[in-house]
Amino acid sequence: MRTFFATLILFTLISCTMEQSEPFDLQGHRGARGLMPENTIPAMLKGVELDVTTVEFDVVVTKDEQLLVSHEPWFNHLFSTKPDGSPVTESEEKSLNIFEMTFEETQQFDVGQRQNPNFPEQQTMEVTKPLMADAIRAVEEYAEEKNLPPLRYNIETKSRPEWYGEYVPGPEKFASLMYDVLNELGVLDRVIIQSFDPSTLIAIRQIDSSVQLAMLVQERVPADMYINILGFTPDIWSPNYELLTPESVSELKARGMKVIPWTVNSTEEMNRVFEMGVDGLITDFPNRAQELNFNQSN
Repeated sequence: MRTFFATLILFTLISCTMEQSEPFDLQGHRGARGLMPENTIPAMLKGVELDVTTVEFDVVVTKDEQLLVSHEPWFNHLFSTKPDGSPVTESEEKSLNIFEMTFEETQQFDVGQRQNPNFPEQQTMEVTKPLMADAIRAVEEYAEEKNLPPLRYNIETKSRPEWYGEYVPGPEKFASLMYDVLNELGVLDRVIIQSFDPSTLIAIRQIDSSVQLAMLVQERVPADMYINILGFTPDIWSPNYELLTPESVSELKARGMKVIPWTVNSTEEMNRVFEMGVDGLITDFPNRAQELNFNQSN
């Protein structure tokens, strides 16, 4: 009889553990950049249509302190069109400083009619850079309409110390603006704030320690270096996928961090990092991830 109850208890514990494990986190990079104009509402909705669990995008700040979805704090020459219909050139792009434009002024620039030459599968359309709040509302409405589970958002602060005051506000101001909008939208419990700039993560942490934070990493550096700068262990370590090995993934997870690499675009590399034990991945092509049989938990 004791053996029976011991077995029953063990089975119950295993079942609970399995039920509580989190699903593999498939994140659509800049919405679904490989298929739609990056960092636009159509790209985000395309990612959701293709079963991403998290919508990833970037945010900058306008002159009138609006949070605009954009990878650069200027208009990228590869796909941006000026108000007069002419293409933005490489030599002038950094002079088209979003931090010196009002939101209304940014809406005079198109970012979808010219296909990004690096993504030949990308659909072209007339579209502008949206406000972060409008993008999140659009995703929330789409998920509700399709009866989907709540989506998560992974939002990068496009911030560098050399940009402070010229292209972006200081980290405390940036963090405050972001937090206030996300709090008003009621999505803070489903948000990750990520950055290559530790200062913005530190500023968010000081406002609300419950917000999930991800350290973006593009070079092979010891985790302790960033942990010491931050003063805390981030919830997520998000490196260039080429930096990962099975050993490094195990070490990072043993330190209590999830590991979610960027930007993994081939099915071969998706499989490779998945087999290393990562907790998710960020991709321009969520459709390619659909071809794979990721388990529901890792």
